[in-house]
Amino acid sequence: MKKQAGHRKYNFPDADLYLQCMERIRYAARDKKEFAQYGYDVDRLKGFQNLCQKFQALPDDDELLGDQMITTEKKYKAAENLKSAIRSLMTRVAMKYSNRSGRYRKFGTAKLGDMTDAQLLFCGRRVIRVARQQMDFLADQGVNENVLSRIANACKDFETALNIQQDKVADRDISVELRVDQGNRLYDELIVLCNIGKDIWAEKDPVKYENYCIYESNNDQKIARKEREAKS
Repeated sequence: MKKQAGHRKYNFPDADLYLQCMERIRYAARDKKEFAQYGYDVDRLKGFQNLCQKFQALPDDDELLGDQMITTEKKYKAAENLKSAIRSLMTRVAMKYSNRSGRYRKFGTAKLGDMTDAQLLFCGRRVIRVARQQMDFLADQGVNENVLSRIANACKDFETALNIQQDKVADRDISVELRVDQGNRLYDELIVLCNIGKDIWAEKDPVKYENYCIYESNNDQKIARKEREAKS
């Protein structure tokens, strides 16, 4: 069963999370004496910053999706090459037998254009096997090892392209899961840091208190700013 990706604890883009973390780290470095009174020392702050840098270095989903799309395009091309090779053989088979005959039907290519990737791969291998069984009957239509080799090579190329594409899909799933996990770790640490910062300055300095308030969007910041202005 496919593992479900973890739930993101924050509702803003990863880039915003990184910037918010780095901004609060600078504030905490400024207020390091006050933070030390809560057991939040410089080493923990450096560890938080290192997590931020590792998070920033992770490939984002656009990169991974781009890689997946490239391999998918190559898979489609390989599939078309295989279909073309199969059709070339089946044109020769149709010249020998009616396309309603049992010998033609045995190749199993009637729904070639609608086959799944797995069905197409199996079809290619079946066509080679069945053609070899009837080589003596099909030789006068030009069916030979060169024709079958073209199909065999196309099968091999398609299978390779299919495996690479599936690997990229898996890589993307793994990366998304990793990014969610690391993002949640950053967010949890950001909450701890901001809660300490707000507690330090709640009764002392409203500007510094505001430094540790987390907003999920620019609109949230605008609303908070209007509320502050209304109170002043």
